[in-house]
Amino acid sequence: MKNDPLLGRISDYCRQAGMAETTFGRRAVNDGKLVQRLREGKRITVDTLERIEAFVAAGLGTAPPPRGLVVPPERRDPRSNFRFFENRQKYLLFVHTCSEKRVVADRVALELGSIHPRPPALRVFDAGCGDGTVLARVLRAMHGRFPHMPFYVAGKELSVEDVRLTLDKVPDRLFEHPATVFVLTNMYFAEAPWLTPASPTAAAGMIWHEVALRGASSGEFETQIAELAPFLQDNWRASVSPRTGMPVYERPAAIVLYREDHRFLLDSVIPRAGRTEANFDLIIASQPYRAKSSVNFRAKRIIAPLARALRAGGRLIGIHSHGGDPGLEIIQSVWPEENPFSVSRHELLRAVKYELGSAGRDLNFNAYADSRSIFRYDMEALPNEVTGSIGNSTAFAAWNAAVYVAQIEDDRLTETTQGGQYLDATREVLRKHSGLWFYDESYVISRRRD
Repeated sequence: MKNDPLLGRISDYCRQAGMAETTFGRRAVNDGKLVQRLREGKRITVDTLERIEAFVAAGLGTAPPPRGLVVPPERRDPRSNFRFFENRQKYLLFVHTCSEKRVVADRVALELGSIHPRPPALRVFDAGCGDGTVLARVLRAMHGRFPHMPFYVAGKELSVEDVRLTLDKVPDRLFEHPATVFVLTNMYFAEAPWLTPASPTAAAGMIWHEVALRGASSGEFETQIAELAPFLQDNWRASVSPRTGMPVYERPAAIVLYREDHRFLLDSVIPRAGRTEANFDLIIASQPYRAKSSVNFRAKRIIAPLARALRAGGRLIGIHSHGGDPGLEIIQSVWPEENPFSVSRHELLRAVKYELGSAGRDLNFNAYADSRSIFRYDMEALPNEVTGSIGNSTAFAAWNAAVYVAQIEDDRLTETTQGGQYLDATREVLRKHSGLWFYDESYVISRRRD
């Protein structure tokens, strides 16, 4: 069995440490049934394997084992298997029942008073557009503060469904603020700000699609943007990496949108294939990584590359789940040992600073005090829905929000939801707090002005 080398290593560790296998699973990866799943032939991702190896190495005081003991990562068909971040049903229910998008946008908008744009445009990058709600709200705030300044707005998003939802919001933004260039790409975090694939092979096959929208009304823009559906269907495709088991693009792509009647004004702002720059005034990194991803992965693969894309005076605001709220209370009433929010902003910023090395000498790393960093958002329900008799729909919405934020995998949920105890636990927490809310924490990385 392919899992035998890893199982042998875990068994040896548990024997030496006098530890039960269920305890090992909980402490190493927050999964008490880890060893049982491995014995059943289940596969794990590379990230989970690295967490196991790091836990064992720390306990034995040794280096992690050679890569020859790697368990092949689980390969998932994105059409039939879902991780927490691929499940559209969970995501959409969470978005429409909780106020996170609005509250995050308000927090990001506070940074607009601290940026110092330079000609020819105010440059913004959204590191994970999602459905475009946060970006659209931030752009409204930007228009209010900088009504006559050209905008260059770029966003990374791998999900074609989310790209469609984001494009739905573009017509109104172009009508209110016509001097805007929108760019959407599916490239990696280390590539997207520069719109340049790292691999020469990928760069040779890059798809660059520029659309100059005609007309002067949001309705005309919407009609032309809707015509991009076949292009997205054919070119915005993702597959699963055989090495990591993570979704990756099949071919790098970029869509560039602007108004035809503002082409002359925006000539120096419109990016050209092979001739692009980053130099962003504002980078939004809201929930760009999994809650259980390692601090090194977050720093090396996501936040450090984004920090390199800041211009002088630019600011990156990062936001992720904090825990310590009624949502986590629901989770721990079902899985007492579960704590998916183990990496704090302080630990992450230290790792990013280390990863950047000398390249981070002109950057400021601002964790701020809890009173400024941590903010709350709520599940939006009527008062009578969370007191007294709580109906199944309200309880299910609260449960969905809790497991979505905690990023509980589908296979674990299947086992738990076969009975009704999880809804009883959810109702108890709702009654206790007369509602449900969650905490996010934020941090800022800023580049010093010249």
